[in-house]
Amino acid sequence: MTRVISARLALILLGVVLSTNAALAQAPAAPAPQALTYEMAVQVIDAAEAEARRNKWNVTIVVTDAAGMPVVLRRLTGASPRSYDIAMRKAATVVASKMTTAEYGAKLKEKAVTEVPNGITFAGGVPIMTGTELIGAVGTSGVQAGQDEIISKAGAAVIK
Repeated sequence: MTRVISARLALILLGVVLSTNAALAQAPAAPAPQALTYEMAVQVIDAAEAEARRNKWNVTIVVTDAAGMPVVLRRLTGASPRSYDIAMRKAATVVASKMTTAEYGAKLKEKAVTEVPNGITFAGGVPIMTGTELIGAVGTSGVQAGQDEIISKAGAAVIK
């Protein structure tokens, strides 16, 4: 008798598992978030570099993915070696805070956000967005902070 009950329970459980798997397999998958591709990053850095060259600004520009990993980097002739570290930190601050470095600096001063370790609190880092989703960041360093931001914004603007 217990073997019959055990066999029936096993069949019932098997049916539940199979029907659950079938229902899950038919459920539409959520769309994958847009990733920043190498080709997109090159478009961003090309536009940023064009803006820097138009103004004769010797800078370092870095484009990172949403995890803060560098995808492309350019250090223009005449850019300070130190500008590399600052550009990287600007991009990392954007990724961590999900806002421009200028916005982050203002909010940090108001104590409206928590501090990003080694974060940059002045202009020059901007997010790369598709719709409302952050897919990367541009960090520029080498001229005045406001000028760095003009370059970064020119790059980020090519991604819609």
